[in-house]
Amino acid sequence: MNTIRTAMLLAAMTALFMGVGYLIGGSGGMMIAFLIAAGMNLFSYWNADKMVLRMHHAVEVDERNAPEYYGIVRDLAARAGLPMPKVYLIDNPQPNAFATGRNPQNAAVAATTGLLDRLSYEEVAAVMAHELAHVQNRDTLTMTITATLAGAISMLGNFAFFFGGNRDNNNPLGIVGVLVAMIVAPFAAMLVQMAISRTREYSADRRGAEICGNPLWLAAALDKIARSAERIHNPDAERNPATAHLFIINPLSGERMDNLFSTHPNTENRIAALQDMARQGVGGGGGGQGMSAPHEPQQPQAGGPWENAARPEAEAKPAKPRPGPWGRNPTGPKGPWS
Repeated sequence: MNTIRTAMLLAAMTALFMGVGYLIGGSGGMMIAFLIAAGMNLFSYWNADKMVLRMHHAVEVDERNAPEYYGIVRDLAARAGLPMPKVYLIDNPQPNAFATGRNPQNAAVAATTGLLDRLSYEEVAAVMAHELAHVQNRDTLTMTITATLAGAISMLGNFAFFFGGNRDNNNPLGIVGVLVAMIVAPFAAMLVQMAISRTREYSADRRGAEICGNPLWLAAALDKIARSAERIHNPDAERNPATAHLFIINPLSGERMDNLFSTHPNTENRIAALQDMARQGVGGGGGGQGMSAPHEPQQPQAGGPWENAARPEAEAKPAKPRPGPWGRNPTGPKGPWS
């Protein structure tokens, strides 16, 4: 089904790309758009994951410079029976995460520094389990290809603004065709994101809860991420809105316009489904069967596992500076991206 879904999505995206090309330059523009789309489909299959990681300035880390974070992913991958993915970190205060890659053998997971700062060890584990569920369900190929092609369609719409509707009558609809292309382009990413069923998030939530062992950890994480995303700006996501559907919670500050065009299910509904799982005892629910943590709490904690990082500065207790979970000393600028 994932193969069929990917093929249908690629066909639909190619058709949309050709349609915009036709509106800009007639049959000649359509053929040029077809050739570009065919090349991009092939390129995206092999390189879309690298492009998305680059868009968000993700830096690869390992157990030397991010021991706790890397260890969480390693243990979860082993629990899920997955190959160890590449692990990336994004220097961004908004807590969020995504997975990418064309298959489990070539997968990568990425989390923001805000996620590590603001969530507990158990909540971070639950979020990364959700992302590994996407890898296991083979959602990542579809998600990364749509992000790349949606961005390309938006660029084509911008091209129409500057070069469409010229006087050689290549465009059969004239200025009307150009205007249609310009109107379609801003909504292209939204249409593509809608083409991917939002039920994949529920599926990844469920499987992620099973992998980490406690649905309530993921429920608590979703609540924290959703509340933080409303007030913490993510400039890279705003510049690349076609990648919004990759994240566990929509990172766009304007994405409150809501259900019809949302790329994610309602967070409250996701939390309710996870709480229902816990009541049914699915995934180890009570906390005793979940993934072990260094300090073994029974419930998700208010702060992150790195002491005062999640607290407001005024409330933080004085603490001896030490390297953060990604290898960065909190009193200095050094980090894996510096």
